[in-house]
Amino acid sequence: MAGEPKKILVIKLSALGDFVLALAAMRKIREAHPEAHITLLTTEPFEGLAKASPYVDAVDAGGRPQGPGAWLGLVFRLRAAKYDRVYDLQTSSRSSLMFYGFLPFPPEWSGIAWGCSHPHRNPRRDHMHTLERQADQLKHAGIWPDAPTEPMSAPPPDLSWIVDKAPAPRPGPGVQRPTVLLIPGGSAHRLEKRWPAERYGELARALYDRGYDIVIIGGPQEGELAHKIQRILPQTRDLTGRTDFARIAALGARAAVVVGNDTGPLHLAAAAGAPTIVLFSKSSDPALSAPRGHVAVLQAADLTDLPASAVLSAVDNMTPQPALNRA
Repeated sequence: MAGEPKKILVIKLSALGDFVLALAAMRKIREAHPEAHITLLTTEPFEGLAKASPYVDAVDAGGRPQGPGAWLGLVFRLRAAKYDRVYDLQTSSRSSLMFYGFLPFPPEWSGIAWGCSHPHRNPRRDHMHTLERQADQLKHAGIWPDAPTEPMSAPPPDLSWIVDKAPAPRPGPGVQRPTVLLIPGGSAHRLEKRWPAERYGELARALYDRGYDIVIIGGPQEGELAHKIQRILPQTRDLTGRTDFARIAALGARAAVVVGNDTGPLHLAAAAGAPTIVLFSKSSDPALSAPRGHVAVLQAADLTDLPASAVLSAVDNMTPQPALNRA
């Protein structure tokens, strides 16, 4: 296809952490096609965040159709839009299947679908961190010729566009203590990725005694984790179930430090600029998926073996200890 594409589709469907990391690639796509109309195909949980971003003009949240009829409806909808180019940032078998729905006259396509116009053929792609892998994909697509693809070289996502719009917190009475944000939850199907709530409680107590306020965030289903921590430190503030993506980013941007499991809200807080300590078990590889920025990674084969003292030392190394203030 000759000329600059005027209608572009970007595909990104997966979990929050992966979505946040993909915002770096979406920014580069927008910079490469400033005049194009860009639509993001995603899922309902990310619709609001995507619409708030400066990288896309429209959002289709129907990216995970259920059943053959819904799948055909998605294919017909995408074909009718007549996209000039597609950037498949999901690069899964499901998203690649969408390419074949465009046959026999598919648009230009950046991804891994067999027969696409701009394939990402790097044999190392499955061993690259998401940021470097997607940078390399865009390099193969011809829109980021100098993409940094060595380990730890690609720029992290930038959430200044959401942090700048977030309302400033209302100051309470007395001298304000710096805040530590704890994120003790994660996938209910991957409990091995969670550091025990009791350890978070030990950490919270030690940090409170050093002059920090402690705030817990997470989904509504993670309220019991917050209650376990509050049994150890009653002064902990529980915001589980009360933070949308914008507020998580705002809290992260203003936190002295964030400590949490390898889960989406932690990626969001890290991308907002928070000094972040992320805890990994052997079930995930931080070399492939850890958040980037001011981030320290602590890993244990079994997170139940990771002592609170080790995380406390990481906090000390990452941020100056505040002057003790119990106001």
